[in-house]
Amino acid sequence: MKRRKFIKNAGLLSAAGMYLTHTMNAQDKAPVYGHNGVRYTLDKAWSKADPIKNPVNDCHEMVQDKEGRIILLTNETRNNILIFNTDGKLLTTWGNAFPGGHGLTLADDILFITDTEKHQVYKTSLSGEVLLTLDAPQEDGLYPDKSKFVPTEVAVTPQGDFYVADGYGEQYILHYDATGRLLKYFGGKGEGDEKLDNAHGVCIDTRQGNPTLLVTDRTRNCFKRFTMDGKLLEIIALPGACVCRPVIKGDYLYAAVLRSPDLGAEGTGFVTILDKTNKVVSNIGGTAPAYDAGGKLQPMRQAEKIFIHPHDVCVDSDENLYVAQWASGKVYPYKFRRI
Repeated sequence: MKRRKFIKNAGLLSAAGMYLTHTMNAQDKAPVYGHNGVRYTLDKAWSKADPIKNPVNDCHEMVQDKEGRIILLTNETRNNILIFNTDGKLLTTWGNAFPGGHGLTLADDILFITDTEKHQVYKTSLSGEVLLTLDAPQEDGLYPDKSKFVPTEVAVTPQGDFYVADGYGEQYILHYDATGRLLKYFGGKGEGDEKLDNAHGVCIDTRQGNPTLLVTDRTRNCFKRFTMDGKLLEIIALPGACVCRPVIKGDYLYAAVLRSPDLGAEGTGFVTILDKTNKVVSNIGGTAPAYDAGGKLQPMRQAEKIFIHPHDVCVDSDENLYVAQWASGKVYPYKFRRI
């Protein structure tokens, strides 16, 4: 009896060992995306939400709150806001009033939401209470036609004042105090370096010490750095990349690339990652970043068919990424685990 029990236990251990080896080998063989040590594995089925009960349309932007929850904004008015844990379990939803829900920014437990169809910006609580509604500014005759105000993003200072990027409208960056009073504006349409075309995103960058503003100039495939009062400091050229909003976590700058313009087709996006010196170090689904002898970045493009139209990147506290997509078959965000 003892001998038979020993043989049975040995068989179970052997089977467990074979399973563990198979699992490890499967993990070893899982595709890895990215370059230069900034690499990830992909989980397309991260979201556990039921698409019948909790559908999405365009998954526009995502943030992580201090409790570690992932907050997603979609323009599906059956549930504009979906809140997940990092394992993809849907925790709660709210909101049906944002048919053009586009920009989502979190600051001190306050959400800033832009709506491109309603031409408004909102401050809300994390549970959806609207605290402030901002319409097209009427100062200086900027918006005689209120429909020309099509805000896409907000950046918030530690003092509570905020910058609105009118990325689908007149291309201004509008600076407001915490109460919603317009203080200043810069940018706007035009051909000079200080002008903008598809100013899709804005964020505050403190990686070099003093805060500056990074603004997307998507049509021109670059980010532009401005002082906090709107003076142009730098152009960060990203040839081949129609970048969406800049997202900063630690020393890295992350951005979804909506498309690769030189490929001449839709469905050619990827994700790009820049280091503290604003040098591209990794592309997820894109070509490996390459610089010539003079330090000029060579054109980038999609290399792997992971995405259709990536629109935003959220970076969690463990440096994992969540990528939301626009016009991509109503898919939930993908998760990329840092390795």
